[in-house]
Amino acid sequence: MSDEDSSSQAAAGAAATAAAGAASELRRGVISLGRRLRLERNEVGRTALELSVLGHLHRRDLLSPGELATAERVQPQSLTRTLAALEAAGLVRREPDPDDGRRSLLVITEPGRAALRTEMAQRDAWLAEAMTNGLTSTEIGLLRLAGGLLERLADAPQP
Repeated sequence: MSDEDSSSQAAAGAAATAAAGAASELRRGVISLGRRLRLERNEVGRTALELSVLGHLHRRDLLSPGELATAERVQPQSLTRTLAALEAAGLVRREPDPDDGRRSLLVITEPGRAALRTEMAQRDAWLAEAMTNGLTSTEIGLLRLAGGLLERLADAPQP
């Protein structure tokens, strides 16, 4: 083995060790923040799964029930009750798939967008206040960048 190969392997090992440490810290932080954000929710509102489905439809427009299940990492059958509740409340509606008449696509309605905005505003207000009171402007900027990175990580394919 050449010195160059050994150096390359050592650098790869150091990067993997650094990533493992960062992953552990990030996981702990995300879990703690998620727990706190759940506490800041209005308990009489929608379930976490309903809000997540509304969020996916808000970001991606039309999705099939199967695509939603994949995005949520659940079986399509697991979404049946959630989708029925959202439809009954008028927060989502089904439209025929223009490419396949046997399939339906789900779309968020304006009342669905309003419900999502209300839920997000409550938690965003708490988070903004906590950030303003506890972080520097540089730290807030870093968190803005981290938000996009976290979204990318959440959408990463499973190994």
